[in-house]
Amino acid sequence: MIVVIKKKNLTTICTTIILIAFSNFNISAQTTKDSIKEHPIKSIADVFKKRDSIHIIKPLKNNFFLIIPIIGSQPSTGFSYGMVGQYTFKGKNLKDKFSSLNLGATFTEKKQVILNFKNSVMLKQNKYFLNGDWRYYIFSQDNYGLGTDIIPPSNRDSNFDLDDLKEPMDYNYFKLHQTVSVRIKNNYYAGAGIHLDWYSNIEDEDLDIDKGIYTKYYNYNNKHGYNESEYAVNGISFNFLYDSRDSQINANNGMFANINYRINPAIDKDNQSASNVLLMEYRCFFPMSQYNMQHVLSFWTFGQFVTSGNLPYLNLPSIGWDQRSRSGKAYTQGLFRGQRLVYFETEYRFPISNNQLISGTIFSNFTTVSDADRNIHIFQYIQPAIGIGLRILIDKATRTNLIFNYAMGRHSKAFYLNAGESF
Repeated sequence: MIVVIKKKNLTTICTTIILIAFSNFNISAQTTKDSIKEHPIKSIADVFKKRDSIHIIKPLKNNFFLIIPIIGSQPSTGFSYGMVGQYTFKGKNLKDKFSSLNLGATFTEKKQVILNFKNSVMLKQNKYFLNGDWRYYIFSQDNYGLGTDIIPPSNRDSNFDLDDLKEPMDYNYFKLHQTVSVRIKNNYYAGAGIHLDWYSNIEDEDLDIDKGIYTKYYNYNNKHGYNESEYAVNGISFNFLYDSRDSQINANNGMFANINYRINPAIDKDNQSASNVLLMEYRCFFPMSQYNMQHVLSFWTFGQFVTSGNLPYLNLPSIGWDQRSRSGKAYTQGLFRGQRLVYFETEYRFPISNNQLISGTIFSNFTTVSDADRNIHIFQYIQPAIGIGLRILIDKATRTNLIFNYAMGRHSKAFYLNAGESF
């Protein structure tokens, strides 16, 4: 969930987070083995338990079910509300890794319906890895054109207004991406997947051909021969990945690397032409303390490249459309779009309270996107962002956190409420 924050509230938000962190909790400059014993780990559930029951040692559960409400507001949805449920589980073997199933439904005052089902599942003692992203949207989204040069390189340009660039659009979107991988040896996996993307009932609101008013969406699709009201991009993929993370829910060490090559055959000249897309992703996690697992320095980067053929406008690589919809914090989903995209994010996670109930983060990211039609290359223009966040531990066994992030970019800022880490 994203809540857009006005500029005048920036100082208040930052001050509040700092006061919460430094006034209400005992922050030790250096976490030691003795302090961990003195302050046992507590989740939000422990806060409401009787004091005597907290010290009773109970076996950790192999599963955890969480339901949280979604309440927020942003320009593309207006007021939104809904519910998301997450089921986290693992096998009885000590080496089994936690898996997660996530189902969410959101409704908005603009009569939008957003349904999501995500799965990241390890089976048979981590031998099989299932990874899926299923969605159905009755949606509206503003388009801003291709490339990362659409925003000036400095916030000092007071005359620039991002709203002047937006071109509103309504459409329905069905997505089914599911891969299945088999462990080859140790942490190495190989597999295949199916990818279905179908866009229908597309209405480009600013387009008026009779009056000679053309949009960026129409110009791109018309140039590359796509039907502007409906199209599909369906194909298969082959993937190779490495996963040594200690947890898929909240990793403290290890790394994840994935190479996915998608082949989209030509099915219908009006609705789908042939194309190939390469996705490369890398995440790594470095523990910064031998006693407190919440001290973690993490990195996340991915690149998505159209290697041959063309994709319709809405299916081009863009921020905010990764599996968790967490990329591009500080910027509106779909703001940066193009034939080639590179994204990088780094985050330092640290404890605030000694009992690890409350923790914090500082992070930064950058995005660069190409526009082949204007001969703009990746890394020619880069859009950065920085942010801070708070974490509340809601389950000790799975290390699941409730997350509050505030991010600032160029001429853009936003507040995020989520369950589970960004990556």
